[in-house]
Amino acid sequence: MARREAWRAKGRSVLVLLMIALPVLAVTAADVVIQTSDVKPGEAIERTVGGADALVTVEPGVTDVVQAPDPDQMSGWTTRPSARPRTLDDVQEALGREVDAVEVVRSGRQVTTDAGRTYAELYETDLTSSLTEGTFRLVQGRVPAEIGEVAVNGELAERGPYRVGDELTLGSGSSATVVGIVENAVIRSSAIAVAPPGGLGLKTPEGRHAWLVDAGGPVTWADVQALNAIGASVWSRTVLTDPPPASEISPELGYSGGTDDAWLAVVVLVVVMALLEVVLLAGPAFAVIARRLQRSLALMVANGATPRQARRVVIASGVVLGVVGATLGVALGLLVAWLVLPLVQQFQGSYLGPYDVPWLHLLGIAGFGLLSALLAALVPAWIASRQDVVAVLAGRRGDRKPSLRSPLLGLVLLGAGIALAAYGATRAGGEYVIAVSAVVSVLGMILLVPVVVVFLARLARRLPLALRFAVRDAARHRTRTVPAVAAVAATVAGVVALGIGNASDTEQSRATYTPLLAVGQASVSPPSGVALADVEQVLEQYLPDASITPVMGPDSSIRRYTYVDTRVEGVESVLSGYSGSLSSFPVSEDGTIPSHLADAVGDDRAAAERVLAAGGAVVFIDQQVDADEVKLVAHSDRRSGVLGRATVPAVFVEVTQLEARAQGVLSPEAAAAVGVEPVPTGLLVEGDISEDQEEDVNEALLALDADASMYVERGYQAGDDTLIIQLVLGSLGAVLMLGGTLTATFLSLSDARPDLATLSAVGAAPRTRRAVAASYALVIALVGALLGVVVGLIPGIAVTYPLTGAEWVQDLNPALPDHFLAIPWALIGSLVVALPLLTALLVGVFTRSRLPMVSRID
Repeated sequence: MARREAWRAKGRSVLVLLMIALPVLAVTAADVVIQTSDVKPGEAIERTVGGADALVTVEPGVTDVVQAPDPDQMSGWTTRPSARPRTLDDVQEALGREVDAVEVVRSGRQVTTDAGRTYAELYETDLTSSLTEGTFRLVQGRVPAEIGEVAVNGELAERGPYRVGDELTLGSGSSATVVGIVENAVIRSSAIAVAPPGGLGLKTPEGRHAWLVDAGGPVTWADVQALNAIGASVWSRTVLTDPPPASEISPELGYSGGTDDAWLAVVVLVVVMALLEVVLLAGPAFAVIARRLQRSLALMVANGATPRQARRVVIASGVVLGVVGATLGVALGLLVAWLVLPLVQQFQGSYLGPYDVPWLHLLGIAGFGLLSALLAALVPAWIASRQDVVAVLAGRRGDRKPSLRSPLLGLVLLGAGIALAAYGATRAGGEYVIAVSAVVSVLGMILLVPVVVVFLARLARRLPLALRFAVRDAARHRTRTVPAVAAVAATVAGVVALGIGNASDTEQSRATYTPLLAVGQASVSPPSGVALADVEQVLEQYLPDASITPVMGPDSSIRRYTYVDTRVEGVESVLSGYSGSLSSFPVSEDGTIPSHLADAVGDDRAAAERVLAAGGAVVFIDQQVDADEVKLVAHSDRRSGVLGRATVPAVFVEVTQLEARAQGVLSPEAAAAVGVEPVPTGLLVEGDISEDQEEDVNEALLALDADASMYVERGYQAGDDTLIIQLVLGSLGAVLMLGGTLTATFLSLSDARPDLATLSAVGAAPRTRRAVAASYALVIALVGALLGVVVGLIPGIAVTYPLTGAEWVQDLNPALPDHFLAIPWALIGSLVVALPLLTALLVGVFTRSRLPMVSRID
């Protein structure tokens, strides 16, 4: 019966399949992408050891190594600086046999670009050897084979730019001809160049070596341990493919294959919420299926069938549709994962592994889909088995009067959720308690939805016809309305809770961000040995419209590091900390406040400039100071003593650590009084500076000196992960809310066809059906969204306490709150207002306005 009913009502069956298959598809695709991104040691053998049997590395002074099968995962070592450097002969002696080997030398160096210089990872190895096969992939040209030849990767070729036939010049002045474009098998986002041994003149510390070894046979775990005993780390092809049991690995590493309890708790919570969501989304569909089967079930009962047999018919629908939906979801998930992997690769700094299908995982995911279908069918099956046979055979419809037990239990669960959230907010590590409170609160809310729907129906008297019809019909057919509203509410609750946590965390990061300059300004602090005029010339070349001002101050270069200390009687330290990119105590030669400190001085600027004109100093403080002069003490590391001491008039400006970009400002007279001769300590750059200009300037400055760079203050910039989270939350909420609402609405319209036909029969215009359909969608989406926001606020607000509460925040600025709470109103507004209206509009546009007439009994 279940199979025939599914085939007969193809449209409704497709909707149910979508509700089951979409989550299975999403989880399958995510699992395959994650497994493919997680490159396991056995999958990366050629990337690591090439065509060799093992990669053996030794470091200076290392006498003993303890490692896991993959040293990158876990390893430890013992060092003795006087230890003899290890050679390839030592490796052969440890293995007990002769080996062939190719050495790989790696070092970071500067290379020239059109704008100046940039850093690149340089390799020297023999790419013509079979032992290196797989470590680099040839893209264009050929591999370098002779001294004077080099290959670069795509990243360096783009930065240079370099093409086959160009000359690559190193910072040392040596050069080589680019003969090919290659890609490293592991790293894809860094600039890389590779040449034959000796081709780039790389120097590494004595005793540091890496050999790709052809041992003439497998390098076993016993061989690895023998090499560990001489201080070598080993990546063995045999061991990576078939690792030894954990019992054979040194207990010093704490190597374990166990599962982290916290991670397991999070996974369980996510699975429970996802299962609950799917059950709620699919519930309305099975309620409609049960409604369609009610006459057949009534005839079965009238002819002697038991309630258990009636329940089995509806549950069988869950089995049929669950199996098909889960299978379809897994198959489509595999396809989606395969299509999305190239896009994922663009955001990865290393190469993904081979397409990895975790069949055991997928079996569990398919079982998840089948279980969700069965759970979604349970309640409609139970209700169908308890229906009034006489009423059904007479053609009467409607659910039983709601019981008070469920709403009372819902209130208890909602209260428990609030209590758990409050408890988790006040305890260390309370995030897991808050997560549990979210599940409990959602369950309580689900049990309260019938009462809310019935209450709204009683208030619908003054609503327009279409809305009144939709609200009352929703209350009359609660078995299909409640799961739909609850599904929307659960989705919105999760999105709101996560959105509040993410917004609050972002707000804390923004509030505690320490700017080194005023927003829009830039600074260059040239290292010793670089003429300031050369730096200015670079800035003028790439930033022609910018204003460039030298900042004078004590000589803080390596040649003569000078600093000035401030002392006030009765105060141990006037400023607990500061962060800046220019002089810690700039000297104002014209008696004005430097522009990068103007906003910190604020309303005290006039008084500050008067004291500078009088030969005094401006001192930033975050402690209570009651004085009008300050004692300055100048120190220099060239002398073990003090350059000078002086007491000068001062204006004390109160700031926070977030505002303090220096200790203060000195007048020329105050600097002279303590023996400080002001020198240019850096350049302040003001003007619009694009990111491309910043990159060009830094490459040009790198050509002057390895330590020269420009810092541009752009204020707090939310990380890519924060923006991605916000985008994912909004998209996920929109998709689930639209999908659930549209599905439930069209199922409701299918179930309400006789009522809508009656409306047409008594003279309702065709547009009335469209209005009713849009009203169905609006009621489900709006009620669900409002309930979801209320429930989502509980864990959302609670999680901000452990997430953003920290004592160090008040150390930066006592005026900041002890925890941060930011409500993402734009996100909530889109869920509560925009999406319900959009859903209603879509339903109104795509709903048929005319129906065939049908006969009615009552």
